[in-house]
Amino acid sequence: MAKHGFINDMLDVKLLILYVTDKLLYPVDTQTLYELCLQDDKLSYFDVMQALPQMVETGHLSETDAGYVITDKGRETAAITKDSLAFPVIQRASRAIERFNREIRRESYTRTEILEQPNGEALAVMHLDDELGNLITIEYTCPSPRQAAFLTKAFPAKADKLYQLITETLTAKDEVEENIP
Repeated sequence: MAKHGFINDMLDVKLLILYVTDKLLYPVDTQTLYELCLQDDKLSYFDVMQALPQMVETGHLSETDAGYVITDKGRETAAITKDSLAFPVIQRASRAIERFNREIRRESYTRTEILEQPNGEALAVMHLDDELGNLITIEYTCPSPRQAAFLTKAFPAKADKLYQLITETLTAKDEVEENIP
């Protein structure tokens, strides 16, 4: 059965890779780049693996310790060729890129650490930052390092909701206004 899709040749694969890397805010490894490009049934892992070294060789991409990043030459080419990709592929890729950038940004705004205490307990220290600095730091005493690890692992995904809940709770207009002299 023939695969249906818009990616027809190696040029289409390279244009898609350029489109994706141009929109990314962070370097990506090979697997992540493949997953972000996998927006068409005709694209295969082997297509991406074949295109990447060629694009590094031509100077469109650079491979760093952190992953692949687009070069200035790649950005110029992406700007010229951005309308060459099929609209459905661009839409799907854009949504995947937005999710990826949002997740990485969220992770960069959270920091956690576990401080084991002499009595066997552990202190889970969780920080939520923004572009300007620290928004909130939570120190949570846990009966064991295992529970602290559980909390610090869950924190990055829920930090913004926790911050919002604390803010809403502290600024609620019920008893707070009545008790202010």
